[in-house]
Amino acid sequence: MQLWVNEGKKSNRATCLILFTALSLTFLVLSVKVFAAWTTRSLSLMAESLHTLLATFSALLGLLTMTAQNFPIRESVYSHGKRETFLTLLLTAFLSIAGVKLLETATQQWKFAVEGESLIFPVRVSLPLIQLLGILVATSLGLLLLCMWGARVLRNSILRIHALQQLKDAGLTVLVVVALVGVWWDLVWLDVSLAVVLVLLTAVNFWQIVNWHLPLLVQQTAIAPEMLAKIASQVRGVTHCYRIQSQGIVGRLVYIQMHIVIHPEFAEAIADIAERIEEDIQMHYGPIQVTFYIEKNSING
Repeated sequence: MQLWVNEGKKSNRATCLILFTALSLTFLVLSVKVFAAWTTRSLSLMAESLHTLLATFSALLGLLTMTAQNFPIRESVYSHGKRETFLTLLLTAFLSIAGVKLLETATQQWKFAVEGESLIFPVRVSLPLIQLLGILVATSLGLLLLCMWGARVLRNSILRIHALQQLKDAGLTVLVVVALVGVWWDLVWLDVSLAVVLVLLTAVNFWQIVNWHLPLLVQQTAIAPEMLAKIASQVRGVTHCYRIQSQGIVGRLVYIQMHIVIHPEFAEAIADIAERIEEDIQMHYGPIQVTFYIEKNSING
């Protein structure tokens, strides 16, 4: 008789739901920011929209990574597949073109502002715009709290890193609001100066996101199977451990799948045994997510 238990299934499903919610709302925030920036001709708001785009990209990569866990590791989409590579290259090209264009426009705007001439693209600031940005900041903070709660309850590093992106996006939006208020008071150079800073920060933030997410998709053994088997076998009630696979980066996040055989006397303690194994592995190797396939050993077998 065999009993298969996916210990991380509910947790993964909840994580995917949170990431999908974050992806949808962040994309909505991005659309509103781009529309507002285009309407008001604010370079700083347009540059900040690039950071919101990065937050959207972070949520998408996280969702792709979590979706991959629905497959057995040997059959999964782990590794730098076509979709991740295509999305990364496409975003790199877009950010490069948009960044260069924004810097060129900012240089022209700065020149006219210093010489006291009329700007090529005069910024149109209004109270409704400030109020709209306030709503967007509140939305980003709401997503931040949601991701922080999910990261703490589900112990998920992907949600934690996305919460950091939401925090950055909300903070930078507040800076844009301050700059636009300054423009309202005829400090035109604030919008231009902040746009240049935000474009430069975009490159740094993009590298941090790619550096964190993509290595998690590398298809290589993260932890030696015999070491994981040794840890699992030391838990009382476990008689055998086999077909162990792991991928990810030790110290950052490792995905593990393992089959374990439980003595029939411990059939009622399967959940406790799985939790104990997960805690012991995490104590040695840091953040992990484990999928257990558990079977009860027959007394005669």
